[in-house]
Amino acid sequence: MLTSTLLVILMTLPGLALFYGGLARSKNMLSVLMQIFVIFSLISILWAIYGYSLAFSGDGNFYGGFDKIFLKGVTTETFGALTTIPEYVFVAFQGTFAAITVALIVGSFAERIKFAGVLVFAVLWFTFSYVPMAHIVWGGGLLGKDGALDFAGGTVVHINAGVAGLVGAYVLGKRIGYGREAFTPHSLTLTMVGASLLWVGWFGFNAGSAGAANGAAGLAFVNTVLATAAATLSWILGESLHKGKASMLGAASGAVAGLVAVTPAAGFVGPMGSIVLGLIAGLVCLWGVGGLKRMLGADDSFDVFGVHGVGGIVGAILTGVFAAQSLGGTGGLTPDTFAMGAQVWIQIKSVLFTIVWSGVVSFIAYKIADMTVGLRVTEEEEREGLDISSHGETAYNR
Repeated sequence: MLTSTLLVILMTLPGLALFYGGLARSKNMLSVLMQIFVIFSLISILWAIYGYSLAFSGDGNFYGGFDKIFLKGVTTETFGALTTIPEYVFVAFQGTFAAITVALIVGSFAERIKFAGVLVFAVLWFTFSYVPMAHIVWGGGLLGKDGALDFAGGTVVHINAGVAGLVGAYVLGKRIGYGREAFTPHSLTLTMVGASLLWVGWFGFNAGSAGAANGAAGLAFVNTVLATAAATLSWILGESLHKGKASMLGAASGAVAGLVAVTPAAGFVGPMGSIVLGLIAGLVCLWGVGGLKRMLGADDSFDVFGVHGVGGIVGAILTGVFAAQSLGGTGGLTPDTFAMGAQVWIQIKSVLFTIVWSGVVSFIAYKIADMTVGLRVTEEEEREGLDISSHGETAYNR
């Protein structure tokens, strides 16, 4: 479990940072790296102070309690909610989930947001969207009681962050020149390295969510390979049919789409089910960053909603299908009474709940950040690039 925890940290630092950084223009590279690096640091502290307690102690429907605030009562002798691992290990493992979820949102408003605005938003959104969602699904809250299946974070992490990203893209508005200038990634090499680190780290994310070195961890590990590989192939196939060429960016995006979609399903579906899930997710997320993005009209810089939001929705709902024993799944949490129709309905409700919760909290958090420290940099600062205007340094010597 410590190894899995370390792998999830690797997903954020440097995986996600390089993935997003490569997609930025060179004048904004460091600003993206900085936002993710500091969000990881900030959320790690908040998690230990109050996040863990509110997510994993108490038995409220929406929030836990303050029983373990400042990690009170957590010792080397206590065990976490999984009861299979020491509580300090559980605290660390879940803290990495909290940090990467907030960091994921950065990709939607990149290249135009004030650094102070990012931090104020991060504190508010973590407190009122991530922490309650973690409790609602995993900490004994409303959706957990309803029987929603979310092995490693389809609702809590991906839909939650994806919706927050979409709201942020609308609230901040489009980048200067969006739709008129080509905003090409400055380094697809770094994006590929970042995507690869995400894939490697995701084994900690999914297999680690079994909470022990057991068969469920093995199943989640295999599914994380297969769904991701299938989504990579289906994305570049769809891209080839649509544009005539398969791109490296498409392959990397397809991989992330597969990783996102298999996250809620990893320990509940069979290997063949995960392949079909990946094939579907690759194509649907390809549409998510193309046709759907045009329909929505938002400048979601690095397609946080198109990949994480859409992929999370696909994965969460189809978990209810492929968890069926007749399709090679485990039968979810109640194998003896598993009914596909009923489970799919529970999954749909959990998706809708997450969209509404995250959407409302995100909008309010952005508005508070805007009123207090401001969200958008000036036009002059945006044209110069956030590396120089916000941080006084450049990623590359020209």
